Amino acid sequence: MRFHPTLWPTVFTIPALIALLALGTWQVERLGWKQELIDRLQARSAGPAVDLPVGIDNAAEWEFRNVRLKGRYLHDKELYLLGRSRSGEAGVHVLTPLVRDGRRGVVLVDRGWVPPKHKDPATRAKGQIAGTVAVEGLVRIAKPPGFFTPDNDPGKNLWFFFDPVPMAAAAGLGSLPAYYVLSNDDKLPGGLPKGRQWRLDIRNDHLEYAITWYSFAVALLVIYVVYHRQKS
Repeated sequence: MRFHPTLWPTVFTIPALIALLALGTWQVERLGWKQELIDRLQARSAGPAVDLPVGIDNAAEWEFRNVRLKGRYLHDKELYLLGRSRSGEAGVHVLTPLVRDGRRGVVLVDRGWVPPKHKDPATRAKGQIAGTVAVEGLVRIAKPPGFFTPDNDPGKNLWFFFDPVPMAAAAGLGSLPAYYVLSNDDKLPGGLPKGRQWRLDIRNDHLEYAITWYSFAVALLVIYVVYHRQKS
């Protein structure tokens, strides 16, 4: 058997092989970056709660950080995040503006999940806590919606993703920061909303992607060699 490469298969194979190897290497680099990100966010969420500053210059540096704050809920200005489920049951998350003590502005607090039949606050009056409350939870920041995410409908108070500017307008608030707080409180009076509805579960599939691209490169090389091997 002898190896005798031809022009056009070679012209096609070399750049394709380089591209596949480059994609595999890029995924390896992304693997390290994603794992570092996961480790950092897990450390933030597991750390002790710190006071939430009045202003945050870089909200991304605070995402998933455990924070605490005090204030008074504006229950008459609730907002509802749709498309949320709990143990397979559909429902909504209740986002309630919290007027912070000491004139520190207003922050939205995701107080947790309720089923559709309890979306009306009148059906869960015990959970509408009055007076000053202390809140602990994780910071989440505003992010662009996915390609298939429906548009928000502020007129009907229907929200599929967090969008602080129209949410502030819909609730009659001057403004809202580019983040909200996911409450850790899972023992509210009356049991609703059901707090602590979060789980830090970030997928890291970059190793599988890298193996896939490298496998394609090996397969292409094998096909190229076999195609050009000729009997002597």
